[in-house]
Amino acid sequence: MRIKSAFVMIILLLQVSSFAQSPVAGAVYTSTNSPSSNAVVVMNRYADGTLSNGVLFATGGLGTGAGLSNQGGVILSDDQRWLLVVNAGSDDVSVFAVNHSDVSLVDRRPSGGDRPVSVAVYKDVVYVLNAGAANNISGFRLSNKGILTAIPGSTRNLSGLNVGAAQVSFNPAGDALLVTERATNMLDVYSVDTDGVAQGPTVYPSSGTTPFGFAFGKRDQVFVSEAFAGAANASAASSYSLSSGSLTVIDGSVTTTETAACWVVVSSDGRFAYTANAGSASISGFRVSIDGHLELLDVDGRTGVTAGGNPTDMAMSGNGRYLYALQGGSGRIAAFSIGADGSLSAIAGATGLNTGLNGIAAR
Repeated sequence: MRIKSAFVMIILLLQVSSFAQSPVAGAVYTSTNSPSSNAVVVMNRYADGTLSNGVLFATGGLGTGAGLSNQGGVILSDDQRWLLVVNAGSDDVSVFAVNHSDVSLVDRRPSGGDRPVSVAVYKDVVYVLNAGAANNISGFRLSNKGILTAIPGSTRNLSGLNVGAAQVSFNPAGDALLVTERATNMLDVYSVDTDGVAQGPTVYPSSGTTPFGFAFGKRDQVFVSEAFAGAANASAASSYSLSSGSLTVIDGSVTTTETAACWVVVSSDGRFAYTANAGSASISGFRVSIDGHLELLDVDGRTGVTAGGNPTDMAMSGNGRYLYALQGGSGRIAAFSIGADGSLSAIAGATGLNTGLNGIAAR
């Protein structure tokens, strides 16, 4: 009887230990942006949304040690085989092969300009946004071995010099690129042909002041955050339609009630959009109607609170169940589970990371 009881106890202990740690379901990536040696920080994402400690992998390039005022500095390719990271201090881009929770550096190439801050990828076409004084975008082919090759004739200027370029991204169809200009309050649209060569830009005025980050949703919709130069409680988000190379306003400057909305993510089903508010330590959630109109989920604009630091970028897990907000100045990542109604519930994130973190991607 005693032997049987001991055996049952061992089985119970094994069962408890097996549930003590949720299985690995994905990963979250950011970069140190260190001016002495930039590195990618890789964290396991467990099935319950929590994160492991970070492991560093050198990019071979340099960061700046200062905020880049950008979105899209760390991105995954469409097939999640490759991780692309900007090295703003050495004017190049690093490509890592992704293998579960491990990454390995396979290429590093000049960005085609000065101070790269954002990367866009569609299938095997990559564009880099360079935010130095002579702002431009520059295109590359990404081989099946992770090697970048410049596309001849693909480099295009923005609307002017020193425009405060923040982000570049492809539309879901891959035939257009959008760039935000914080300093000019302009949005640049480029057409992209079948050879991957961008043409343009066609320049449109932003609905609100200081357009910053953006994300595409369903039905040609795109959602842009507006920081309004950091004015207290004045930030907003606007929705647009980008169709046939033309950008039109759907909803102009819908208030967040918060300060400095600078980054945007959209749920995979297109029903919800979120802005990270760098001046309010908060995240504002919006309900997105089928025709792209925005409505705050919470009257006070505070769907989530990033305790311990202001948010500086966001990413959503590949399964759409978790939202991660980078808190670069405090070396933290806030984590939230996403409810069926778009609500956010705080869960354990990551702490004790390098300060100065820039860019975030998740799968």
